[in-house]
Amino acid sequence: MVYLPGKQRYNYKNNTGEPEMFIRNAWYVAAWDHEVGRTDLLRRELLGDQVVLYRELDGTTVALEDRCCHRHAPLSKGELVENNIQCPYHGLEFDRTGQCVKVPGQSAIPPEARVRAYPTVERNHWIWIWMGDPALANPDDIEDFHWIDDPDYRARGEVLHLEGNYVLLVENLLDLSHLTFIHRTTLGTSAVADTPMKTEREGDLVRVTRWVMDNTPPPFFQRAGGFAADAHIDRWQIITFTPPGFVRLDVGGAVAGSGAEKGDRSQGFTMRNLNAITPETETTTHYFWAQAHDFRTDEPWLTDMLYENVHTAFMEDLDIIKAQQENILARPDAPRVDINHDGGGLQGRRVIERLVEEEQRADGRQAAE
Repeated sequence: MVYLPGKQRYNYKNNTGEPEMFIRNAWYVAAWDHEVGRTDLLRRELLGDQVVLYRELDGTTVALEDRCCHRHAPLSKGELVENNIQCPYHGLEFDRTGQCVKVPGQSAIPPEARVRAYPTVERNHWIWIWMGDPALANPDDIEDFHWIDDPDYRARGEVLHLEGNYVLLVENLLDLSHLTFIHRTTLGTSAVADTPMKTEREGDLVRVTRWVMDNTPPPFFQRAGGFAADAHIDRWQIITFTPPGFVRLDVGGAVAGSGAEKGDRSQGFTMRNLNAITPETETTTHYFWAQAHDFRTDEPWLTDMLYENVHTAFMEDLDIIKAQQENILARPDAPRVDINHDGGGLQGRRVIERLVEEEQRADGRQAAE
């Protein structure tokens, strides 16, 4: 289902009055489909905006500014009246376009009585939202995450809350050398950090590839692929980043020397780790992710095991990134030293920074017109 409201123009600044560091004209994941209904209205802060999400009677998802234009009460504390949302404070009602359609006690509705409406699309079990100029919202630009509901795959995921800036998470996912240290009991072996990776750039797409050849499998791979602890496998990590915050991992392992590096994965297994990173504020993040697999799909316990192992690893990631963010806030002027493993993360950060700068420059020109 797709909903695209009319064109509106907005200029954004953070609480300090400085331009914010978000890409506005982009699709983000706002929620899992099961999070949005009619009984409990979902309030979620996205890119610093307070948004309320709900469904109309036919199931279409609507996203509105969660702030009544009358006295700024949160609409998410109200209720639905047919397809309209009713403010809990004075009863004003708003339709899916954000237009006020009822003011109790008066027939004339002020023409400026409206709240912002955000374009939404429901796809791959996620509710996608466009946070910038609605006139630019093209559903064809939504990133491909078909593995989540592909009938040939089984998948399970969740949304986590990160107490850190979203770019720190992008950098984390583009540099898996940390598996050796942060995830030593689940995903990592010493060979990961010792193996160089290849970083490529195709426009705004960043790809990082690492092959760990003829090495023992980590505990996670032993359970998923049935490899013995002393087996030797060829292991791959192919990571793709696209802005504003999407990271897709093609990971797996196959019997050493069986031709996986040349494309023959028949003696191994492949998994897809799918990540949609949505800023909440400049220092907090909504982290949507899922783990998908196309082998042993008739064994639900395996899907749960894969999910639980990755969940454990990601909680370790959130802990270290939170500590990073605390140090950055304490000393924002402290320099960073880069190493070889930072190639993918640096490229991803540069893509984001350039797109933010280009968008804000364009917004400045529009404001001057």
